[in-house]
Amino acid sequence: MATGDRVRAPLLWPVEARLAALLPDLLVFRKPRAPEPELATAQGVLLGVHVTGFTALMDRFSLTCKSEDDLDKLAHIFSYYISDIIEHVLCFGGDILNITGNVLLALWTVEQNQLSDIITLVAKCSLEIQEKFGVYHTREGQDLQLKIGLSAGRISQVIVGDEQRQYLLVIGRDVDDVQLAQRLAQANEIVLSWNCWTLCEQYMFEVEIMKEDEAVKLRDMRITDPFDFDEHFDKCLNYLPLYRTSANTLRTALELDPDSALEQTLRKHIMKNLLKKIDEGQPTEYISEFRTVTMVLVSLEFHKTGWMLHLCHLIQEAALYISTVIEKGGGQLSQIFMFEKGCMFLCVFGLPGDKKPDECAHALESSVSIFNFCWENLTETKLVSISITNGPVFCGVVGAVARHEFTVIGPKVSLVARMITAYPGLVSCDEVTYLRSMLPAYNFKKLPEKMMKNISNPGKTYEYLGHRRCIMFGKRHLIRVRNKNHPLLDREKELEAFQMAQQGCLHQKKGQAVLYEGGKGYGKSQLLAEINLLAQKEEHRVLSLKLKEADSKQHFYAIQTLMAIFFEIDTCPAFYRQECLHKQLCGKVEEPLHCLFNDLFFVKFPLSFEVSHMDDLTRQKKIKECFFQVLQEAVRETPLIFLIDEAQHMDAASWEFLGTLLSSVPIIMVMTLMPTSTLCGAAQHVLQSPQAMLKPISKLAANSLLKMACWELGAVSIPQELQIYLLRRCLGNPLYCKVLCRDLLSKDILLFHDLQKGEEENSKWETLSANAMKSTMYSISPVISEEDQKLYVCTVKDEVNLDTVLLPPSLKEIAVNQLDQLSPEEQLLVKCAAVIGHSFHIDLLQHLLPGWDKHKLLKVLRALVDIHVLRWCNESQELPAEPISMTFSVEIIEKNKEGKKKSDAGSSLRQKKELFLPQPEVLEFEVPLLREAAWELWPKAQQRALHLECACFLRDLACRCGSCQGGDFVPFHRFAICSVKSSRGTSRFCSYKDTGSVLTQVITDRLQLPSPQDSFQFQTKLSRSREAFTSAPCRSEEEFLDRVSRKLAQASPENDLLTTKPCHCEEILKLVLSPLTQHCLVIGENTCAFYYLLEAATASLDLSDNYMAFFYLRKASSLLGQPSAFSFLKKHKVKICQFEEATFCRLRSEVCFNMGQITLAKKLARQALRLLKKNFPWTWFGVLFQTFLEKYWHPCSLSQSADNPSEKKKKLAVLQQQVQCLSLLWQLYNLEATASSRRFACLATLMQKNSAKEFANEAQVVSTYVALSQFSQNVGDREKWLHCEQMAIQKSSLCWFSREGLLATAQLMQTLAYTKLCLGHLDVSIKLGFQAHEICGHLRKPALENLVLSVLFRSAFLKKKFDLCVHVLDSQWALISQGHDILGLACFYSACLDLLLYGKGLLCRPFGECLHFIQYYEHSCVLTSQSNVMLGVHSSLAMWFAQDSQWDLFEYHFSKARQLVKRTNASLFGSHGFVRFLECHVLMIQKVPGGVFMHIPPETPSQVLKYFKEFFSRCVTCPVYHRWVSELKASVMRYGKRQVMSLTNIIRPLDTCLTRIWIEGEFLEENKSFDGNLAIQRFDRVTDVKENRDEEEIQECNIKTKKII
Repeated sequence: MATGDRVRAPLLWPVEARLAALLPDLLVFRKPRAPEPELATAQGVLLGVHVTGFTALMDRFSLTCKSEDDLDKLAHIFSYYISDIIEHVLCFGGDILNITGNVLLALWTVEQNQLSDIITLVAKCSLEIQEKFGVYHTREGQDLQLKIGLSAGRISQVIVGDEQRQYLLVIGRDVDDVQLAQRLAQANEIVLSWNCWTLCEQYMFEVEIMKEDEAVKLRDMRITDPFDFDEHFDKCLNYLPLYRTSANTLRTALELDPDSALEQTLRKHIMKNLLKKIDEGQPTEYISEFRTVTMVLVSLEFHKTGWMLHLCHLIQEAALYISTVIEKGGGQLSQIFMFEKGCMFLCVFGLPGDKKPDECAHALESSVSIFNFCWENLTETKLVSISITNGPVFCGVVGAVARHEFTVIGPKVSLVARMITAYPGLVSCDEVTYLRSMLPAYNFKKLPEKMMKNISNPGKTYEYLGHRRCIMFGKRHLIRVRNKNHPLLDREKELEAFQMAQQGCLHQKKGQAVLYEGGKGYGKSQLLAEINLLAQKEEHRVLSLKLKEADSKQHFYAIQTLMAIFFEIDTCPAFYRQECLHKQLCGKVEEPLHCLFNDLFFVKFPLSFEVSHMDDLTRQKKIKECFFQVLQEAVRETPLIFLIDEAQHMDAASWEFLGTLLSSVPIIMVMTLMPTSTLCGAAQHVLQSPQAMLKPISKLAANSLLKMACWELGAVSIPQELQIYLLRRCLGNPLYCKVLCRDLLSKDILLFHDLQKGEEENSKWETLSANAMKSTMYSISPVISEEDQKLYVCTVKDEVNLDTVLLPPSLKEIAVNQLDQLSPEEQLLVKCAAVIGHSFHIDLLQHLLPGWDKHKLLKVLRALVDIHVLRWCNESQELPAEPISMTFSVEIIEKNKEGKKKSDAGSSLRQKKELFLPQPEVLEFEVPLLREAAWELWPKAQQRALHLECACFLRDLACRCGSCQGGDFVPFHRFAICSVKSSRGTSRFCSYKDTGSVLTQVITDRLQLPSPQDSFQFQTKLSRSREAFTSAPCRSEEEFLDRVSRKLAQASPENDLLTTKPCHCEEILKLVLSPLTQHCLVIGENTCAFYYLLEAATASLDLSDNYMAFFYLRKASSLLGQPSAFSFLKKHKVKICQFEEATFCRLRSEVCFNMGQITLAKKLARQALRLLKKNFPWTWFGVLFQTFLEKYWHPCSLSQSADNPSEKKKKLAVLQQQVQCLSLLWQLYNLEATASSRRFACLATLMQKNSAKEFANEAQVVSTYVALSQFSQNVGDREKWLHCEQMAIQKSSLCWFSREGLLATAQLMQTLAYTKLCLGHLDVSIKLGFQAHEICGHLRKPALENLVLSVLFRSAFLKKKFDLCVHVLDSQWALISQGHDILGLACFYSACLDLLLYGKGLLCRPFGECLHFIQYYEHSCVLTSQSNVMLGVHSSLAMWFAQDSQWDLFEYHFSKARQLVKRTNASLFGSHGFVRFLECHVLMIQKVPGGVFMHIPPETPSQVLKYFKEFFSRCVTCPVYHRWVSELKASVMRYGKRQVMSLTNIIRPLDTCLTRIWIEGEFLEENKSFDGNLAIQRFDRVTDVKENRDEEEIQECNIKTKKII
């Protein structure tokens, strides 16, 4: 029933039926008689079925140490197996009395003269059970078999308990007989008791007499004529009035009419927490859970001389006391069952709704109380034995739909039963209980190990002796040691409170107390360790003590221990203690008073006459006076500080003493408290003192928590998925972070890579994890300060899914404890929300909650939000950067709930009104670990069923947002996978409508898609606008720019596409695609998971999140399995079509390109093209031939095709992937400055253009021409550059009517701004840049926006608008720093260096930060593949170091730049870097002293002029720098002819010709000289410089210099 039942109970069963399914007919149809204990007798036949091998199977599972997974299999096997047996017994009219462990007991109640016929019926039932279910083969190799026992005769029924809780027992000789028959039977055997054999029709059975045991082994039945069993069966039905009369159910009890009196009677036999869930209407499948519990088994053996009625009274008395004691400790008396010699009581602590923090300690203390009571008050008791175990179990419903029981199953259940027999007469516990109780070790005694049946490793066992006071005063409990390598994080305010108290004590000579209050794990002990270190540095005397819960019960314990530490007698040997104490007291306390301390410190000073005449109260007062006197004298010598950890466990007498001490002695007390309201009166008095300060401890900020995680893992950076894992589970709790990190290390799911090891290009996708990590990390936080220590980055193993990593048991216990403080309906909501994920939508949540309406859902959600279990998500949900003082402990939840109850009385009307106010519809968990713990509670089968519901709900939302016109993220993805659409996974989840815009149900505001009506209205507006807009297509650049300006000026929220429909694809990725992949993985739908992983990766790339795209693709790779070395042997674990394989290759190629893995990116792009049946040549001859074909290719638009729509869309899907692959290829080949690479790049652009012409999509064509224009500019083809740009303008007529078109328009605007910048039209470039940036702001395309800002900065920089430059860089930093894009950061820091060098002293980032970044990432594959950017970076750094005459660093960076110059092209970054490189050359010739370079050979001016020639030949398409470079060239030529003339006195290193070009260049508004940020000279240009093709004809430039004072 729990995990394997094949039939579900109807959701609309009445409460009476649900109660009856949990109870036998003996209770359902009984008539109440006398008060408890109620004793009744009847004749009947008992059937006992014992499942053998089950304990051995549990033991086998326990050895694998997989806890929840093994328990799930165990519960599934047992429930599946026992349900068949139950149904068979019910079909034969039996009444299932109970399911105890692995034993089922059934009863047929009849008259005495009907026993023989019923015995025959039960024997037939038993034979069929053995035949059908006698052997059950498990995959684990342990078979389950049955042993069946039968008895007949007089059965006594006893009901014990009170008006709240009652229990049914069957007792008597025949009950003992059926248990004996079970023990005598071997596997697959049936044994009848001797009484049963004498009462049956013996001639009908083939038996074997077991004389010595007085039992009979049944072999078979003699079916002889005229006996007909069908007739006999019908005859027996007349004896069974409760036999089912309907074919719809197996029990009549399930069809009773509603009866309130019957319901109240039945409720007494069911546990309270289960009743709450039934009353809440929770389905039976939702009740079962996997959780850790503590089991207490009490065994009472009675003397056989007792009468039956007297025995019932003993059981009644024991049951009442046990139930009372157990419930006080938070447990439940679950079952009472008889055995041959007595009775057993099974109690469970920690059932759903009952979890308490110290359940093991409560269980032990309750057990001792029960043990003592039974020995002292139950006179007929022969032996009392109690065993306690703690461990994970299955708590839930097992059995069939018609009859099931709530029980616990697990290895610890078997262990607790075996310990009873192994250690009789004792209170014994296992090692786990001993450790988790946190009770003093002297309360336990280790027991000898004993062999236990079917348990291979029972572990250590202890006897619990009860709470005993230690004969020694408390020893010093050292607080946590301060880690010198890890500074305390985010505790400045807390330390400031201590420092204020310290200053107040020293200056005012008054006592000061600081009490830090914080939840478990918030670092209270660590804070005390820091304070201890600070105090000792200042030579203060510190007395530290950590208390435990047991200490609160010992009078004056805390002060006794603190003073023992003060007198330094806490660690000295016992024989030396008195002498040591005497030395400490001499001169401070009169010697006759020394004997006052005899009992307190266990010494034996002679009793003085004065003390002997004191009463106890006077002695106590005198002791305190002596303590005050000693401490008063001590603080005069050195300041004294008390550090008390866990002060809530301090006894009342100690609190009272500290309160008096605080007001009389200038001492500092620092204590930590858990947030609780149960402090004693003396403690409250201390808290309210004006000399005391209560300081709440805040949780850690997200950045600090991640830094702590790096320390724990020994890494400088962790991947994004691990950051999310820790932030969501910890929510600022440092203890949780520490435990989780250590758990991850112990599970060996992390990999560590040397950060300082140079990156190399990988030839395999499977080995890219470290490179992906290094390509995204930015903030470096070394774990230690030593320079020679290696630094590591951390990654997660590819096959690991962090979402399904189980919590450590200790943390799960904390979270389950918090969950159980909630009401049943709140618990159910949290458990269902946990299946959805960390964030969830209320509509999906309601879908998982059967029978819940919106009103009830909102009411419960509001209650959970009020107590800070959940919180509403804002538009941009990020973890707070600043610490928030909020503790999510059990105490806070209870406190919030109490406050809510008080406020509910007068605000019911207000809440009803507020309930229907508009609210955000997405929530997330606010309590750490609660979501993960709640998810782990579900049985696996029910877990998968709920994930399936989530997947089915989300599948129609997995498309682009409405503003993007819906559809797949991989264009036409669903239409291209028809070859595998018949597969189970794809047909279930990928059967979408054509576009997302036709969805009629609004699921979420963020994910709202247009309805069909909206779509019609939009299309109508679109067609009308198109008619007006296309009547006059753009013919020139001026017309296009004019239309763009008008469109931007007319933009309004009412009628413009830019403002009415912002893009929500990022929210779809977060709330739909990412959870959907997780749901599919959990339910095993790998084909479907692969589909959505491709969608998620594409969405991530659209959002410029390359690392998350890599993350999703890595998951997809793990689904496919490891690739084979031979292509013909390649066989994927998941069935995918060729299109998806090609898309997978294309996406991986794009990710590799962004990571700088150029070789692998080319390989994957070619592989994708081959799968798409579009070959790309490998040789130069192939390139020539393919180029010839492409030049004379004639396009055939798909819009003119006669194919059906589905086939056309499939072709469009393939064509789209081909275009993207070809675009990738030309960009990859464009990074290499070789002739061969240029030929391949040209061919790729030509093929891309021809493929794009097949689209009937103007936006795609415009984007293609924009890309071709960029490529042509990069390779220096001016004519083709401007032609492609003009073609893009002409094709851009309809680009305003879709989001894709807007994107193409923004790309075109960026290209025009880029073009104007290259041509030197800076004002126009700036204007276009602002317009492009405005469009990008609506599109939410970070990569494009960053490119626009880069162009805008360069234009403003050359225009000398430095304030605008700073503003642009600030915007760029806000955009780049969020994504940790290494290439974007390199471009950003390159711009910062320009501003530092030439920006009038303005700076956006300090030089040290720029240099720091370059030093760490110059060897990354991302930057080594970007020669254009790095040429400018290294050249700028070289010039900076030249300014400070750091020639060794200048030499290093200049040599780097010289290696890169040959690999650059004519792009803007390439030309800019080339200019910087030429400036360095001029600087070397004119200013660098001779002999300072060790590795760079000197170059003559003629050698340098070759670089100038190369610049003019290469950078034809970037004339903005030509005048600049001409001036530099002239200075080199002049220096070559006039080397005797030194220019040292008139030109400083950084006052190069750059300054003069800025003075009188055609792009400057002012014709005045410019004072550079580092220059002290002003220059007047007297001779024009003209450029000629032949460098020998360049005219000589004469310069007049003036010294400016």
